[in-house]
Amino acid sequence: MRPTPCPFAAALAASLLAGTAGAAAPAAEPATRLEPVVVSITRAERLLLDVPASVDLIDGATLRDAQLRINLSETLGRVAGLTVLDRGNYAQDLQISVRGFGSRATFGVRGIRLYVDGVPAASPDGQGQVSNFPLGAAERIEVLRGPFSALYGSSSGGVIALTSELRPQPLRLTPNAAAGSFGTWRAGLNAVGGEGGLAWAFDGSRFSTDGARGHSAARRDLVNLRLGFADSPVGRLRVSLNALDMPDTQDPLGLTRAQLQADPEQASPVALQFNTRKTTRQATLGASTEAPLGNAMLTASAWLGTRAVTQFQAIPVSTQAAPRHPGGVIDFDRQFGGVDLRAGWDIGTLTLTAGLAAERLDEDRQGYENFVGSTLGVTGRLRRDETNTLTAVDPYLQAEWRSGAQWRWLAGLRYSTLRFDSRDRYIVGSNGDDSGTQSYSGLTPTLGVVFRQQPALSWYASYGRGFETPTLSELAYRPDGSAGFNSALRAARSDNFEAGVKYAPGNALRATLAVFAIRTEDDLVVRTNSGGRSSFGNVGQTRRDGVELSADWRLSAVWSLYASAAVLRARFAEAFLACGPAPCTTPSVPVAAGARLPGVPARTAFVELRHRAGWADLGAEWRAQSSLAVDDVNSDTAAGYAVVNLSVARSFSVGARSLRAYVRLSNAFDRRYVGSVIVNEGNRRFFEPAAGRALLAGVDLTL
Repeated sequence: MRPTPCPFAAALAASLLAGTAGAAAPAAEPATRLEPVVVSITRAERLLLDVPASVDLIDGATLRDAQLRINLSETLGRVAGLTVLDRGNYAQDLQISVRGFGSRATFGVRGIRLYVDGVPAASPDGQGQVSNFPLGAAERIEVLRGPFSALYGSSSGGVIALTSELRPQPLRLTPNAAAGSFGTWRAGLNAVGGEGGLAWAFDGSRFSTDGARGHSAARRDLVNLRLGFADSPVGRLRVSLNALDMPDTQDPLGLTRAQLQADPEQASPVALQFNTRKTTRQATLGASTEAPLGNAMLTASAWLGTRAVTQFQAIPVSTQAAPRHPGGVIDFDRQFGGVDLRAGWDIGTLTLTAGLAAERLDEDRQGYENFVGSTLGVTGRLRRDETNTLTAVDPYLQAEWRSGAQWRWLAGLRYSTLRFDSRDRYIVGSNGDDSGTQSYSGLTPTLGVVFRQQPALSWYASYGRGFETPTLSELAYRPDGSAGFNSALRAARSDNFEAGVKYAPGNALRATLAVFAIRTEDDLVVRTNSGGRSSFGNVGQTRRDGVELSADWRLSAVWSLYASAAVLRARFAEAFLACGPAPCTTPSVPVAAGARLPGVPARTAFVELRHRAGWADLGAEWRAQSSLAVDDVNSDTAAGYAVVNLSVARSFSVGARSLRAYVRLSNAFDRRYVGSVIVNEGNRRFFEPAAGRALLAGVDLTL
């Protein structure tokens, strides 16, 4: 499926280059200065140079300008150590990993804490999604990597937190639209306003695409609403509502090696046979308050929400004949909520924070056959019926001690307790009872020190103890095929060490360098894969060692350069036996010590050059990564690649209004490559091809 020309995009491109869209607006003030970066992801606002951790902040302008504004992969690929793989499959979300954590997720995001305006976008077991991230409303996204991620408790190999714009200001309406290759388009409205103690912000959008591959069409409706009250009866109050609707999103599935070589733009034949698709609806309401009480500052946040998913899979009819098979249709409804209460004290050179976080998820899950008679891809007989509950309670302490003008010591301690409960309501004949209860607990200490050698130069070192539980899906089945939870699974625990330097001389350059070493025990791997069920087990040790660096350099009033790179050696430290192709009931394939962790590139790089030419803003990106192993055995790899993206944008005056128009050419040289891999896919449909050359054009009209 080659990209088809888009008349709207072509016309707008010609208009931009010819300068015929109207009189040019006064050129925006060149961004010649790099302001000091203030981050809040460590739960208190601090200058970046004073944080003993790897933190990146991407502002809203970078997230939106000349971008589709749908996927985090558009901009977060610039962050060293963060791998965001675009599956080209909106039914399965992006594949995101931080220093190798989360790389083995076969769907959604695993092992990374996700937040939208302070509300978790991941469940207590670390399974989450980023499809509800409102990039059109974002003021900034902060990315935390390394030992201090443990401040967020279980399954926090890294943290990605989006904060949307909310402050009193004159009314501003910004309708926006974009369209391009593969039948892709987006239309939205962003509105902000408020005065005095009231602020409000709204962002709504509809996105639609036919997809770069066969059977990959999608539609996404997203609404994000925020209200802020500076002086409510409970102090400073912020309320947010986030809602997502994705009906009948087509799933092209992965391709085998032979299918990839024959036609990388095709859908898997079984995807067409079973009409694989997924419907997702989600809504989350959150609120946070901040108020002084004596000499303490009290902060409270609470949230509740619902998520409903119906997914049609491509599981053969014969496979579902097994008495205990859960069927080929997943159907669940979830209700979730939580609170986070904390108090902070400033006592001279010491800052103390004490808090308690609690979350609960209730799930009603059914499974159905994906056929009726000879008709495939429809809801058939009930094959699974259960309720699942997750609860998490985490007390925590944090402290910061400022020792003189140059030294800062930060420490944290969190105790996480998670409980999984499942009640099987589908007990027929010899099916057995899959009910079960499993609890995990872990202490996650963190410690860091910063030495501010000069006002523009700081050195730091840190340590953190990580803790990652299995997910509900990974606990569901036992390797021996018997009924009940896989109670033998242990939580993975890791020791994280990091040291680095941050340098920000003058106002034109900012650079960082970090080296790290991570030792993990009891990582999870697939033990059996048979009859549509995968069971998991623990392996001895894994190691992740790496180096990350980045530089943001304003070369002149009209030129700027951003570059980042990472080298990661992620390996199994001990040999073990893995599962082969399905059906696999006993691990029998040797994995040697030193084998690569699947789904983790050893090298990544990003370079962005921008030129403000007066008549337009020009941009060029170069992104590269090395190969990906597809499974624990390293039986195959997806080749490394490098792609170039180009953009041009121009601002215009339209009476009293302003308009910004842009054109973007992604994968400018039409490089054919695999965008991501489905790790340990039992049918060896590992490969998810990336899109070829794609043109996008868009406008933002500010009223």
